[in-house]
Amino acid sequence: MRGVTDNLADQQVVSVWVRDPRIQKHDFWHAYMDYEICLHTSSVCFTKKTSCVRRRFSEFVWLRQKLQGNSMLMEQLPQLPPKNPFFSLNNAQQISRRMKGLQGFLQQILQNPLLLSDSCLHLFLQSQLSVCKMEACAAGRTRYSVAQAVQRGGCSLRRFYSEEELQKNLSTSCDFNSDSSAFTDAETGSGDRTLNTADSTSPLDVIKSNQGERLGCSSASL
Repeated sequence: MRGVTDNLADQQVVSVWVRDPRIQKHDFWHAYMDYEICLHTSSVCFTKKTSCVRRRFSEFVWLRQKLQGNSMLMEQLPQLPPKNPFFSLNNAQQISRRMKGLQGFLQQILQNPLLLSDSCLHLFLQSQLSVCKMEACAAGRTRYSVAQAVQRGGCSLRRFYSEEELQKNLSTSCDFNSDSSAFTDAETGSGDRTLNTADSTSPLDVIKSNQGERLGCSSASL
């Protein structure tokens, strides 16, 4: 069994990036930040080879809990970057450090062939379903299957800027008035969400295919 899984891991290529942090506003006082997750793979474990979705930190926490609960073959999963009660939407260094930690977490997860069979992982990476809907879909309580949610869920992959360009943009001052404590409160939310693109503000316009292009992925209509 181990020889089979090791051979599968050698044959597959899975690349994942966490980028394009954006402030999502609930209202005037409450906001949180989410990130674009882009996946490119040749692995047979994925029916969709390229995708981009948006996720917030609390959804990463949910994913790790689900993978830990579903996996009986691993003693401990990789750690997420620690939650910072003083995390600021305007602090480019904190945002950059968190993105690197989230990307590192996903990269380690995707190196384990056993975890690639988990439906929650696929829904997290390639659908824009909320936590509640991901749980329902993985449990078979929705009218659509996991494969259908994935096929309808993520945007197509766009070109990437280099890490140097990313760091250059992240070093730019963020001139947005957002309450970091309000963000901390909103960060723990895990219910259904509807993102209004008119209320979505990007403090760090990291990735652009053409000047002025809007980079938010639309939520799947499922």
